[in-house]
Amino acid sequence: MSPAQHRHVPDHLSATLSALADPNRRAILARLAQGPAPVGSLAAPLGLSLPATSKHLTVLERAGLVSRHRRAQWRDCRLEAAPLRELAGWLQTYRRFWDDSMERLHAYLEQLQSQPDPAAGDQKHPGR
Repeated sequence: MSPAQHRHVPDHLSATLSALADPNRRAILARLAQGPAPVGSLAAPLGLSLPATSKHLTVLERAGLVSRHRRAQWRDCRLEAAPLRELAGWLQTYRRFWDDSMERLHAYLEQLQSQPDPAAGDQKHPGR
C-alpha cells in the first residue's frame, strides 16, 4: 500500500486521540461515564451552546466514543468505551517502558547513594 493510499485507511487510534485532544470533549466523556444524558445537560455545565455541544458530540461519535439514542423527544448520549479500551492497550506498551525506565533510575540512584561522597573526603581514612 502506498503512503497516499494508507492515509485514507481509517485509523481508530488517531480518531480517538484527536477527539480526546479537546478539554470540552473530555468533560463530556467524563459526564457520560456517570450514565446517559441529553445534549442540554451536557452543554449547561460547560457553558456551551447546544450547536457547539452538538459539534463536539459529532466528533466524539465519529471516533466511536459516543452514541446517540432517541427517547421520546429527547436524544440521549451514551459513552462507548471500546475505543478507550483500544487506547489503553496501546498505552500499556509505553507504560511498561516507563516502568522499566523508572526501575533503572531507582537502581542507579541506590547505587549512587551507596558510594562514598567524594565531596566529604575519604570517610574510611580520615586525615589522609
